[in-house]
Amino acid sequence: MEPEANRRLRILLVENHETVREGLKLLIDREPDLEVVDEAGDGTEALDSTRLQRVDVVVMDLSMPGMSGLVATRRLKELRPSLAIVTLTRHADKTFLVELLRAGASGYVLKQSPQSELFRAIRAAARGRQYIDPALTHHLAVPLVSSEGKSARHALPAATSRECEVLRLVAQGYANKEIAGQLRVTVKTIEVHKANGMRKLGLRGRIELLRYALHQGWLHEV
Repeated sequence: MEPEANRRLRILLVENHETVREGLKLLIDREPDLEVVDEAGDGTEALDSTRLQRVDVVVMDLSMPGMSGLVATRRLKELRPSLAIVTLTRHADKTFLVELLRAGASGYVLKQSPQSELFRAIRAAARGRQYIDPALTHHLAVPLVSSEGKSARHALPAATSRECEVLRLVAQGYANKEIAGQLRVTVKTIEVHKANGMRKLGLRGRIELLRYALHQGWLHEV
């Protein structure tokens, strides 16, 4: 859901270390368009937040006692599928990144990265887009050359510019109906473009599309 104009983005901050949480709150609240409206010390508290239905973005640690950030992300997306969730963690492991994306996270940012990356991820997530910390893009890089030294997609027909445009918007998190509205076509047309583009590029599923989008730089257009 697009936030209202001239309103600060409302954030639920989930972090089990109180000192870290307080520091993050201070940093976030200093931004003119961001505001922490609720806090939680673990995934269970996040699920019980009385303000959950009114927040725009959840910023959540991954490693927490009790319910982990991964499990909490899955549960939160079940409760409110449109909710934007940004994972903030020290884990640069590919497995965590892929699993969080599969769970429906809108962003994945490392704690050791500049704070500006977190702000970019929050703003992108609030606009319905996905944002991956640039330090992690190598994990999802698309192999461009096969073991025989030829392009992995050389034999495939080229996707049209419209098909690529649709796939870019899908990768950024837009729903088919939203894309149809932007491009002034029917939802069925978007579905056809998406299917044809995926087939021509040899992409199977959401994770492969995200890998391709990262390689093309689509997920950093915020």
